[in-house]
Amino acid sequence: MNYPFWDVPHIGSGWVIGLIAIFHVMISHFAVGGGFYLPLAERKAMREGRQDWLEILQGHSKFFLVLTGVFGAVSGVGIWFAIGLAHPEATSTLIHNFVFGWAIEWVFFMIELSTAAVYYYTWNRVPKALHLKIGWVYAASSLCTLVIINGILAFMLTPGDSWLAVAGTGHEASRFWQAFFNPTYWPNLFMRMAVCTSLAGIWALVTCSRIDGTQQPRLKTQLVRWSAKWLVPSFVALPLFLAWYLWQVPESQRALLSFGMTTIGTGAFTQVTRTVLIIVMTSATIVGVVYLFAWRSPLDFSFPHAVAVLLLGLVATASGEYSREMLRKPFVIGRHMFSNGVRQGDVAKFNAEGYLTHSLWVTTNTPPLVQGEIIFRGQCLACHTRDGYRPMKKLLAGRDREAIRNLLGMLHDYKPDSPYRAFMPPLVGTKGEIEVLGDYLATLSKRVGEPGAASPAKPALAGR
Repeated sequence: MNYPFWDVPHIGSGWVIGLIAIFHVMISHFAVGGGFYLPLAERKAMREGRQDWLEILQGHSKFFLVLTGVFGAVSGVGIWFAIGLAHPEATSTLIHNFVFGWAIEWVFFMIELSTAAVYYYTWNRVPKALHLKIGWVYAASSLCTLVIINGILAFMLTPGDSWLAVAGTGHEASRFWQAFFNPTYWPNLFMRMAVCTSLAGIWALVTCSRIDGTQQPRLKTQLVRWSAKWLVPSFVALPLFLAWYLWQVPESQRALLSFGMTTIGTGAFTQVTRTVLIIVMTSATIVGVVYLFAWRSPLDFSFPHAVAVLLLGLVATASGEYSREMLRKPFVIGRHMFSNGVRQGDVAKFNAEGYLTHSLWVTTNTPPLVQGEIIFRGQCLACHTRDGYRPMKKLLAGRDREAIRNLLGMLHDYKPDSPYRAFMPPLVGTKGEIEVLGDYLATLSKRVGEPGAASPAKPALAGR
């Protein structure tokens, strides 16, 4: 309640983060995997005396530098801006708890950016052995950034009992290492390393597909097949790492997936189940396409084929990130902070003292309907929009005021048998606040033009 809410029409603030994050993950994981691909390929070319390999690798390193150093860095900063606006409470928790972790990560990131530039600009300008060492320095620093970021990302799902025991006391930083090496740290790290390896091969296939197979058939065959091999370890090990990961996920979160699997015959899919099925199908398609077009017919492997594999990798990556986010529901930080920024330990306080009493945006003169919109912004818009993604107007369509009151009462009571409990946070506030929220939602359930309907162009808080 210490921050104004960022209202993004139609797509919602969550998808702003999601779209930037998916784009960033495709590049940042390539930055790690490609960091090992380049020196390993260079070492192989040096041992075999393959100057033609080195020429292709020099071009690939330029592509690598531009993609990771420009687009990867910019999208990473974009994520910081987006999460700071969409989830300021959660971002504040991550910064205060892992401030030294972030600082160390930025040190390695600066080393990573610097060595990537040095690696490209020193081709044929320094001794080959020294150039290879520069590549290994880059690979090590990029891996270190992943090792650090992974601990913070895994913490958001499984902060661990040790950290939760001191959460809200002001001594959270004393459990830094317990929070960092949380229950899902290691399986999540190995899964991401497997993805990095696959993306290194997929992005390399984009470069290799542009080699003229007519003029250099041996070169294209060797590089396409060598790049295709980078997909094998991850696709063999990834199912094992995923099973290990799910084993460490809390039962309450794992139920979102198991429910959809056990009821698959009746079509009662959960969103997590759907995204996991998409991951499986796209991953199998990638294996098939790479084997049939890249491995068996490397000379016919064209740029459109490589782009198709890249797009499939984008779908699989997006589905993986989306399912990871969905597994956290109804939390943004597991068992500590709900997706709307309300801490689990503050629910009883808000119900007794009121939600709006802790808001800087309400005065004694604030109209009741505007109070309802403030509650709607603070507790609903983190996951819903008015008329776009998960639209409240569509969800409330046809409900009268009594039906809305009953729905809000169910969300406020938050009983164990509630069908909403698995993926929605509790509705907090006093009885009077729940009533003004209901009054505002009733305006959304009406069609535009009806008496009392809220105008989509001019919401009650426009300009405030």
